[in-house]
Amino acid sequence: MTGAFGLVRLILRRDRIVLPLWIVFLAVIPISFVSSYGDLFPTPESRQSYANNAGFITLYGELGGTSLGEFVTWRLGFVPLIVGLIGLLTVIRHTRVEEETGRSELLGSSVVGRHAGLAAALLTSFGANLVLGVLIALGMQSQDQPLAGSVALGLEFASTGGLFAAVGAVAAQLTANSGTARGIAIGVLGASFVLRAGGDTSAHTDGPLAWLSWLSPVGWAQRIHPYGANQWWLGGLMLAATVVLVVAAVQLAVRRDVGSGLLPARLGPAEGRLGSPLGLAWRLHRGLLAAWTIAFALLGLLFGGVAEGVGDMMRDDPQIQKIFERLGGAGALIDSFLVGVMTITGLIASAYAVQATLRLRAEESSGRAEPVLATATSRLHWAASHLVFTLLGPAIALLASGVAAGLAYGSAVGDVDGQLPRLIGSALIQLPAVWLLGALTLALFGLIPRASQAAWAGPSICLLIGLLGAGVQLAPWIKDISPYTHLPQLPGGTVSAVPLVVLLAITTALTALGLTSLRHRDLPTS
Repeated sequence: MTGAFGLVRLILRRDRIVLPLWIVFLAVIPISFVSSYGDLFPTPESRQSYANNAGFITLYGELGGTSLGEFVTWRLGFVPLIVGLIGLLTVIRHTRVEEETGRSELLGSSVVGRHAGLAAALLTSFGANLVLGVLIALGMQSQDQPLAGSVALGLEFASTGGLFAAVGAVAAQLTANSGTARGIAIGVLGASFVLRAGGDTSAHTDGPLAWLSWLSPVGWAQRIHPYGANQWWLGGLMLAATVVLVVAAVQLAVRRDVGSGLLPARLGPAEGRLGSPLGLAWRLHRGLLAAWTIAFALLGLLFGGVAEGVGDMMRDDPQIQKIFERLGGAGALIDSFLVGVMTITGLIASAYAVQATLRLRAEESSGRAEPVLATATSRLHWAASHLVFTLLGPAIALLASGVAAGLAYGSAVGDVDGQLPRLIGSALIQLPAVWLLGALTLALFGLIPRASQAAWAGPSICLLIGLLGAGVQLAPWIKDISPYTHLPQLPGGTVSAVPLVVLLAITTALTALGLTSLRHRDLPTS
């Protein structure tokens, strides 16, 4: 542990912009929802009617009660997942990525203990989540919400972030590749959501699988029920699970060499069969492409399967029925739901685009790019071989999501032929925004390679703008920062070529900037 607090200061210096930004933005979201949803759903009956349908239960879980605080907590069902995602990515970045680039070995040659890097990453993540929890509690109390419930809501967020930070610490010990470590940890996070969604949906329909929710840390966090039961013991359960995972990460770290993982790396063929830079890029990206495509297909099945239930909220509440009749009825409501979930899918696809583009930086910083460039392969040819997957990878994943959603929703309403092309179009219309964020990543890599990881701020900011926009009226210039704001609202909306052309023009300019900068800078650059 020697030197751990010095490494904490180093992490805080490196993350001095990103860390405060995500804490403040995530702390503001619950506060903004109080006033917004208090005006939209002023009575307990309207809140219960809105939440009592299979689609929203799958997405957000069961509504624990009808007070405003309980309703806001329920509507924030996705935000703890984002907190958990940030927690695991932060720990992997400051542990496995540091080993992969050789910086941990350099620091280890000084007066730094074996576990100092892991301890520093966990302490930073735990501290950030604690600050987030405190800010949420203070903010909700400032909105005249009960103190106990506000503290419980802060506990829900902080404990989820801390637990998945520990999941990231374990994943970082298993593999020598940071991308694989992220995949393992994100897979655990996704499985937790699926277990929670499946269990809550089964419980709502008196099915036999309600117990699945108790296998999910996300389910534990939501069952704290802030402003209602305030089941504090579940926070203790999450703390205990976090401690177990941290101990497991430390024990696993002792059993491996620095720079390696516990899972053995698969050996390649004895003779090279790649043939070209594109063949090498295919070998590097194929696992990632397959994983993202399968995940997007499952996501499409989930969203498409619950879309039909969104219209059920109108049947028993005349007030809500009148509101949506003015908007176009159940069809307009379902289309709005599908627009929202496809936008979320597009935002997730942008994370794939950023990850695929950052493979260029990983190849450069690890020294693997130099042997390739020592051949007749030019820098542009090498970069283009990876950018193929930045462009086509998200397109394939979004297509899989659109096909799965169209088949699921079309089968539910008996109109596969009509719904399948609509939802495929709704999925693929996200591509200009996804490609723009991928091009921004390339520009950062070309211009300031050391700041390449800052590209993750793009999807994060777009996601936060989308979440805040769902609860409050943001200024138009703030909404315009996100490229997703300028996309046609499909299904149900009209398509205009102008915003798509502008987004593609910006993408082309950023791509040209990144490639030009790559040609003229030193390689590798630390």
